[in-house]
Amino acid sequence: MTSLSALKEKIVRLIEINGPLSISDYMALCLFDPDHGYYTTREPFGASGDFITAPEISQMFGELVAVWLLAAWQANGRPFPVTLAEIGPGRGTLMKDMLRVLGRLDPEFSVTARVAMIEPSPRLTKIQKATLGEAVGPVEWHASIDALTDGPLLIVGNEFFDAIPIRQYLKASGRWVERAVGFDDDGNLVFAAKPGAPDPSLLPPDAVTALEGAIVELAPARSALMEQIAARIAAKGGAALFFDYGASRPAVGDTLQALSRHAYADPLVEPGMADLTAHVDFAALGEAAKMHGLDVHLLTQGEFLLGMGLLERAGQLGTNVDQPTRKRLQGEVERLAGTDGMGTLFKALAAVPRGMRLPPFSRSD
Repeated sequence: MTSLSALKEKIVRLIEINGPLSISDYMALCLFDPDHGYYTTREPFGASGDFITAPEISQMFGELVAVWLLAAWQANGRPFPVTLAEIGPGRGTLMKDMLRVLGRLDPEFSVTARVAMIEPSPRLTKIQKATLGEAVGPVEWHASIDALTDGPLLIVGNEFFDAIPIRQYLKASGRWVERAVGFDDDGNLVFAAKPGAPDPSLLPPDAVTALEGAIVELAPARSALMEQIAARIAAKGGAALFFDYGASRPAVGDTLQALSRHAYADPLVEPGMADLTAHVDFAALGEAAKMHGLDVHLLTQGEFLLGMGLLERAGQLGTNVDQPTRKRLQGEVERLAGTDGMGTLFKALAAVPRGMRLPPFSRSD
């Protein structure tokens, strides 16, 4: 057997005791193991990390999200008190940019809103506190949304749902079985199968004609969290806005991927050393929110940002600056909203009280 990292050794022991691990359990261990998990031990964000998120690309992203959240608060009747929360806040860059803009646009909101960061990682919490500093006013940190103060909730998340573990099912001998992780005689982690069939009603339409070896993905944990958020908004008011990458319609296919040092990696090699994600099924998230009576709107990230005034904001920032700065701003626009950047693959999903009309979604309905 080859030499094992601490987390790989732990995974192998679990497999020896309990049999192959579901993809969901494997992802959870790789990302969130308290001693060896990716998010608990590594610095994933930025040029020196493994990937760069939209808030790290440009301040304009957070500024436009702040404008949308302020409009949502106004459409709710300007309730006080209100909680402004970010779930999965990374290094805190998005919240820092939002609070700066909100303080300028509406000091009353900025002074009275409760600001909450939903972050289970102590290491990331420390980084977020350093990013935000003391200039932005009091900020609360919570491990889950369960601890949020009661009342209206404005919540945003960027590249959050993609890291919530999924389950995969494999079509083998004409039936669906759960895809899992085992190990071979050399101690290498390998994909395996274990008993367990998915709920047929949750399978994508093309699963009926799927070929042998096809894979489908279901994400009950993602839907459950969306339901929890939607129930809060339905009962108390507010709005939710999430950005992530994925498809607007469910389909057969394997989207589990690992990212290390800004390049794709094998998800079964060096567990805990790479980010593991899977594409988000926005249709499933939307259905979870609709179950609680909310209206759901979906645009590409490019459509959202351009509709909120990305080009105009870039023009403002590009006034009376040198050519390199203007070129940098143009590059940021392309990365955030262009079809060759994040503009098409990434989506913006809004869940709001029934009948609430907010740009840019209202312009597309």
